[in-house]
Amino acid sequence: METLRHSAAHIMAAAVKDIWPNVKLAIGPAIDNGFYYDFDFGDTVINENDFAKIEKKMKSIIAQDLPFEKYEEDILKAIDKEKQRGEIYKVELLEDLKSEGTQKVTYFKTGDFEDLCRGPHIKSSSEVKAFKLNKIAGAYWRGDENNKMLTRIYALAFETEKDLNEYTELLKEAELRDHRRLAKEFDLFSISDKVGQGLILWHPNLSKTREVLETWWRKVHRQNGYHYVYTPHIGRSLLWQESGHLGYFKDSMFPPFSDKETKDEYYVKPMSCPFHVEIYKSRRRSYRDLPIRWNELGTCYRYEKSGELHGLARPRGFTQDDAHIICTKEQFKDEYRKVVELTLNVFSNFGFTKFKYYLAARDPKNLDQYVGDSDVWDIAEATIKEILVEKGIEYELEEGGAKFYGPALDIKIFDAIGREWQCPTIQLDMNLPSKFNMTYIGQDGKDHTPIMIHRTIFGSLERFCTILIEHYAGAFPFWLSPIQIKIISVSDNHIDYCYKLSEEFLQMDFRPQVDDASETVGNKIRKAVNEKVPYILVIGDKEMESGLLNVRERGSKNTYKISKEDFIKNIQSQIK
Repeated sequence: METLRHSAAHIMAAAVKDIWPNVKLAIGPAIDNGFYYDFDFGDTVINENDFAKIEKKMKSIIAQDLPFEKYEEDILKAIDKEKQRGEIYKVELLEDLKSEGTQKVTYFKTGDFEDLCRGPHIKSSSEVKAFKLNKIAGAYWRGDENNKMLTRIYALAFETEKDLNEYTELLKEAELRDHRRLAKEFDLFSISDKVGQGLILWHPNLSKTREVLETWWRKVHRQNGYHYVYTPHIGRSLLWQESGHLGYFKDSMFPPFSDKETKDEYYVKPMSCPFHVEIYKSRRRSYRDLPIRWNELGTCYRYEKSGELHGLARPRGFTQDDAHIICTKEQFKDEYRKVVELTLNVFSNFGFTKFKYYLAARDPKNLDQYVGDSDVWDIAEATIKEILVEKGIEYELEEGGAKFYGPALDIKIFDAIGREWQCPTIQLDMNLPSKFNMTYIGQDGKDHTPIMIHRTIFGSLERFCTILIEHYAGAFPFWLSPIQIKIISVSDNHIDYCYKLSEEFLQMDFRPQVDDASETVGNKIRKAVNEKVPYILVIGDKEMESGLLNVRERGSKNTYKISKEDFIKNIQSQIK
């Protein structure tokens, strides 16, 4: 599919070039479910209204059954050719290749159109059967905001019209579940221009859900032998220099600020790892102290580019559910296995049952780019594989996918409409223990370097709440619902009783809300249904006289009578 989608991108570029001959071409790769191409239209403005004529031209090219023909070109001739065409972006790419020592490049020709490309491609344009242009966006050349903003046209491409139609329906459902749309509907969060891009204002409704998540997360970790720590939001540049963040991660950090007295530079933290290391180093450690399991809900800040921000899913300030396990080599397998088991247990509580596992390992052809003892890498990768095999977990091996400091297990979860979300990462860190000279006294009385596992389960509270909002489409399960019970008064005579009932629920740590508005009962029920409240209680004369509750459950139009005691038992059983 990747080859077909890449070829479809060439066909789209050929169509656009035919319609707008002066357009300049940038790049057009295949992506998940389709492709895109970046264009420089100069002063010409295009929008989604132009999609129909682009698609019509593409279909014409496809119908001609044009072969994709590959040929080689001397790089100097290629540069000269692209200069004559005015293709400034191709020239820049070629100049970079030339500086790297490339002497020949390849082109692919389709009819009168040709494009600089490594390939591979399909044999003929007629192999593209099902595609649809679906959106347009701005994109900086090479992702650098200092460069010119280009026009990026996205498209979907599949092997069959059936597959395309099914995915189009999925997109429609995803749009209905978009957390940014639901945030307005259910009053969950907002982003203010005065506060700043990518900085989330949590409204009371979503704050209640977050509070429940945090409390439950802490309890689960406490039950699994973790100890909670708190660390600052800022740290001296010395810390980030030693950790390597200023060398490898500075572009993703906010600019420093200075202490007025000492003139020391400080950075807001992009992650909590170095702080946990400093806690470890605050005293001498023995093998008897290990394993150590520390966890924290630490708020971090990263300078995400404005074009990469995406509501709650990708903000600039976020709370990461961090944990670090510090152990001996002998303890590594057992501790890593426990993290995998904890992760799966956590997600089962939210109804997630389908996962994909990716083992990010070293690139065997470029071992020099990784830090740490090669033997430890070998043992770690082999151990993670053993754990997965022992647990009957199928995984994909991603050679070259590991970060420079250690292998990792990345787990993707599938939501209610079959989309993949990256959440848990279980990372072996061989960088910080050596950089910070972390040691423990072994049984032999000598200093040893510990193993450190860095892991997140939710990824961040912001990202996980995004997933929950879209997974449940706003209909949170009872234990996570901001408002769990809506109590509706039939008339003013019943309001005091409703509030008395609400107070009883509050004292039992439930989240009720009384609707005493001067509206019809039907209107109040409709509002509660639209708010996706799990339980609606309607209180009138009969309920006050009998002491029974008139209950309507979410998703049902029917009501039933139940004693208050039995209702409480029912809802208590749903609390995690």
